[in-house]
Amino acid sequence: MKYIKTELEGVYIIEPRVFPDARGYFFESWRQEDFDANVYPVTFVQDNESKSSRGVLRGLHYQKGEFSQAKLVRVVKGRVLDVAVDLRKSSSTFGKYVAVELSDENKRQLFIPRGFAHGFAVLSDEAIFTYKVDNVYAPQAEASIRYDDPSIGVEWGLPKNEILTSPKDENGCELKDAEVFE
Repeated sequence: MKYIKTELEGVYIIEPRVFPDARGYFFESWRQEDFDANVYPVTFVQDNESKSSRGVLRGLHYQKGEFSQAKLVRVVKGRVLDVAVDLRKSSSTFGKYVAVELSDENKRQLFIPRGFAHGFAVLSDEAIFTYKVDNVYAPQAEASIRYDDPSIGVEWGLPKNEILTSPKDENGCELKDAEVFE
């Protein structure tokens, strides 16, 4: 696998080696020792999956305090624009974001460490999105920042009138009011 550093410290794009043949393809999507050597040791404790239709935007979500989560995300079917926003107050990139297209074709993954908000927008007719997390879901620690916070300025790759969000995403706070990480 190829580990590509992004402009945000700790966020990596991971590209697997894909072996196609007449039957289809094979690739290794995860190997602990490889990940530990190229990023840092992380123990994932839960796998999640969601299915969404075109225009669905999920984010920008994070868990606060001791319930913070690192995530390794990928798309099994379809295409999304995946976004990580730096919420580490002491970081030189606080409030900045990285956006990466993940798809079943490019088979890229994105590693997002603790201290980031995360979201994605579905660009294809349908997408199946999976992610590993290093901490269990804790509803009492859940938080979200508005997906359209002007101080962050995420370009989601969809016209505003095509974006479908949940009340949680619509009612998230702005970055200036968010509980951030030190």
